[in-house]
Amino acid sequence: MADVPLRRINDHLYEIPPTGGMLVPGRIYASDALMESSRNDESLQQVMNVAHLPGIVGASLAMPDFHWGYGFPIGGVAAFDAEKGVVSPGGVGYDINCGVRLVRTNLMLDDVKDRIRDIARQIFRDIPAGVGSDGTIKVKDRPEGARLVTEGARWAVERGYGSPDDLLHIEEGGRLAGADPEAVPARAWERGLPQVGSLGSGNHFIELQVVEEVFRPEVASRLGLDRGTIAFAIHSGSRGFGHQVCEESLAAMVRASAKYGIPLPDRQLCCAPLGSPEAARYLGAMFAAANFAFANRQVMKGVAERALARATGRSADDLGARLVYDVCHNIAKFETHEVDGVARKLCVHRKGATRALPPGDPLIPEAYRDLGQPVLVPGDMGRASFLLVGKARAAKETFASTCHGAGRRHSRTAMKRMLKGRDLVREMLEKHGVVVMAHSRDGIIEEMPEAYKNVTEVVDVMEKAGISDKVVRLRPLACIKG
Repeated sequence: MADVPLRRINDHLYEIPPTGGMLVPGRIYASDALMESSRNDESLQQVMNVAHLPGIVGASLAMPDFHWGYGFPIGGVAAFDAEKGVVSPGGVGYDINCGVRLVRTNLMLDDVKDRIRDIARQIFRDIPAGVGSDGTIKVKDRPEGARLVTEGARWAVERGYGSPDDLLHIEEGGRLAGADPEAVPARAWERGLPQVGSLGSGNHFIELQVVEEVFRPEVASRLGLDRGTIAFAIHSGSRGFGHQVCEESLAAMVRASAKYGIPLPDRQLCCAPLGSPEAARYLGAMFAAANFAFANRQVMKGVAERALARATGRSADDLGARLVYDVCHNIAKFETHEVDGVARKLCVHRKGATRALPPGDPLIPEAYRDLGQPVLVPGDMGRASFLLVGKARAAKETFASTCHGAGRRHSRTAMKRMLKGRDLVREMLEKHGVVVMAHSRDGIIEEMPEAYKNVTEVVDVMEKAGISDKVVRLRPLACIKG
């Protein structure tokens, strides 16, 4: 960080002025403590590198949960002119449309406090998880897969997972237009079709939560999240399907960058001009992977509802499970934003960042349009998660974007070294009061609270910056990992 020409704008915003080949400044939302936690990685240099890409507008942004990633920092946001800009797989990531959905129930804490382990066991049994795990649904062939990746969450609803009402509470209605099954690599189909309705591994989870603190009661009540309410969150993405799309697209984009003479400060920022055949092919495959992720979370939501009802002895009506919202974290979308007083069509890359549209925006589902877009921000499995809503200032400063999680402090390798020999399941229960179940010990080691920044600090930065407001804080009761 010593070599980065960083200047502090205020208590929650830092800026890197354009230097060298930077076309725009870099801007980082962070407190002093959060900035210090990233001193030893390359994420600030990555913010600078992104600012070199053709057609970038405004600034290369980093949210307070930023940390080192592939090409772009995780927590990075960058918008490119739809005609003169580029699209870069590094600005989306390998796990395309990794995202979170939150489901509220009629249950209260007293209803489940003696059954938390039973609930965790039932979900653990019913939802496949872990590296390479097969899914709940076996998609029979490529034509059926094509329907899945063009219809998204609706495909799962039509097969009995969830209800049509769910589609009214998902970003983009659970389906991104423009998916092109023909652009999807053959190996992505082979990896992805057996995995629909599976959690995966790494930082993915299903978590039983309780609403422990309410900051905006009127908004929380509209969302069905009064204090003491039991909810569950699902954090997962496009599994091997999206990973393979990214992997093969990167190789194509390296060639495209050379073909179009795009200078790259880092090969991992390989890209193609918007409007080129290479960009069109990547976008078609990326939107298909995003829809795969929507369908994947929709299937798991349906299975988790049934598991929760079975473990608590409740009927579906008594359970009252209802989808609050589902958001994307790793995505590039065409959106219109005001830049220097002029409305411009942009390709907004959000990698480890969440869209946070302000009240009144027509892209927000009608049920929440007057509130601002709900934003789901998971922390770590020992502390808390938050639900936020977007504010008007987000549209002016961050292309309507905010944070997506706590952000890593230590790598997975470092965590294995630090926690060697500890009884982590027992520690999580005794120290944090959280029941943890996982298919591998590594799945717990890599995701222990020590691995992450404090999510409360992260969301507080965005609130103080006027980008998003806290609505509720949710405490974990049980966490199911891959």
